[in-house]
Amino acid sequence: MFTLDQARSFVVVAEELHFGRAADRLNMTQPPLSRQIQKLERSVGVELLERDNRKVSLTAAGSAFLVEARKLVIAAERAPHTARRIAAGRSGQLRVGFTAASGFSLLGPLLSEIATELPDVDVELQELVTGEQIEAIADGDLDLGLARPAFDADLFESHLMFTEDLMLAVPAGHELDQLNRSLTVADLKGVPLIMHSPTKARYFYDLVVRNIPVEHGNVVHTVSQILTMVALVASGRGVAFVPESASMLGVEGVSYLRLAEIEPDAVELYAIWSREMRNPALGRLLEVIRTKDL
Repeated sequence: MFTLDQARSFVVVAEELHFGRAADRLNMTQPPLSRQIQKLERSVGVELLERDNRKVSLTAAGSAFLVEARKLVIAAERAPHTARRIAAGRSGQLRVGFTAASGFSLLGPLLSEIATELPDVDVELQELVTGEQIEAIADGDLDLGLARPAFDADLFESHLMFTEDLMLAVPAGHELDQLNRSLTVADLKGVPLIMHSPTKARYFYDLVVRNIPVEHGNVVHTVSQILTMVALVASGRGVAFVPESASMLGVEGVSYLRLAEIEPDAVELYAIWSREMRNPALGRLLEVIRTKDL
């Protein structure tokens, strides 16, 4: 097998087509350079250069080998720099999970920050509900999740990234939309309700029933995705509790109203990661997250 020094020597000779000039570039004398090329040709098993007393030229095999040898030399020269950048968290890959709702609130600003602060880090996105993110992080398939509480603090570290109000989405022009004030629980009596799934949207389900005495007899649909809820509201099927950022979806025919009984910033979104994380790029991103307001 040929060595990297032999490949590097061949590239210089092929570029100069002159052993004397090539030896000068390599800071060596001509005889050991000739021996390097001879050893390389024996290793490869073909003649790479044609030489006589007047000139040096590449054989057809030499021209083909030059292309690959250049790639090898460039890769070898780049490898230590790449390794240092990865170790410093400035190159590499980040696998980020996000909930559908975080996709239209926090995800965009976070990706912009990564592009600015870590331009050489590749980001792989996976849309997953919180439970799926927790499982993927525990299995080593995700580096970071944008998820809702609760999660096991013994296994995961977290950072509160974003809070927002819980609103009531109603069809535009609905009688609740005409009150021109914050709503009360009494205003919701008998109103058809589109509710969160207690299994697939557990966080929002628990948040609503913890704050509002829901009349389950009024529930006309149970769904798991915020976009689906808003679309059903727009079609007049009922009203729904949604995070304020749902208004960014731009679905026409929907108004977003405040509820007096629910405290501001009731909806929370966290960045979560394993306490045993080893990805240097994640460590660098966490520094950015902790020091910048996204």
